Amino acid sequence: MSDERRKIVLNAIVRDYVATREPVGSKGIVERHKLSVSPATVRHDMSHLEEAGLIVQPHTSAGRVPTDAGYREFVDSIHEIKPLTIAERRAIEKVLTSAQDLDEILARATRALAKITGQVAVIQYPSLRRTALRHIELILLGQAHVLLVIITDEGRVEERTLVADRALDADDVASVRNCINAQCAGKQLSELDDAMAKVADDVPVALAELAQTVGHAVMHTLAADSEEHVVVAGRKNLAQYDADFNGTMSDMLDVLEEQVVLMRMLTHMDDGMAVHIGKENTEVELDNASVVSTSYSGTNQSSVARLGIIGPTRMDYHRTMSGVQAVASYLSHILSGTHESR
Repeated sequence: MSDERRKIVLNAIVRDYVATREPVGSKGIVERHKLSVSPATVRHDMSHLEEAGLIVQPHTSAGRVPTDAGYREFVDSIHEIKPLTIAERRAIEKVLTSAQDLDEILARATRALAKITGQVAVIQYPSLRRTALRHIELILLGQAHVLLVIITDEGRVEERTLVADRALDADDVASVRNCINAQCAGKQLSELDDAMAKVADDVPVALAELAQTVGHAVMHTLAADSEEHVVVAGRKNLAQYDADFNGTMSDMLDVLEEQVVLMRMLTHMDDGMAVHIGKENTEVELDNASVVSTSYSGTNQSSVARLGIIGPTRMDYHRTMSGVQAVASYLSHILSGTHESR
């Protein structure tokens, strides 16, 4: 019974400290959480928790506060993530479903996540390496100039202007477009070499050079490292947590400006819902922060990218995890085209 009660005491300390940022005392725990034991018994439990490195007493005669290990113990005890309220879910749905393209969807999703959690929200763009080609369009701009429009299965649109080796007409570009779409639609980057070989067999010999040029442009676009980046929102939320970062706020703000660092942070997170607390983070600038992240999927239902929040270790983990999961779910449904009003 004592072990179970100590878990209750630890959870109470975490919840109360998150709510007040004040060290938590034994009397307050008994009164606020209706424990049927004396403050002396709770103090005994707190001594064991302190010996285990889960809580610490910041000053003599003060109450206790959780350590990073204490937050970890608390987070690991969360077995079920409660959903957001109906009103919150409807608000997310309304914001995301009215967006017109991928850029707007991700921008809105990031702002919604920052607002729900009160933290800094970060969403990784779907990597063009992991997404598939949905369709290409070729538009004749002049006798030998063609606009290539590349559309991925995640709704991303890229444009390239190509120069052909000969004069073209509308029938020429239509023929190449149809051949490429027939062989390449739905294929990922790793599959495009074989698909383009079949295109070479299908197009008229006079158009083989154009088809090859288009194929190279598509593969180069899908492989471009520069396309992997993140969207950030809610930086101003950090202002309320200045004391929590122990003078490292400027380091945090620097991290939020570094796309490479944020990408590395997200890609090093565990699969599915993951919480990194304090020094568990790969970036030393986040030693006083927690990162809560999960993946979202696209058309083929496989994980394509991650989203999450960055905030102080003193955060409402239940609510934060609920917000992260909810936005990821809506984002996955919208990008996969399976969204239904819920």
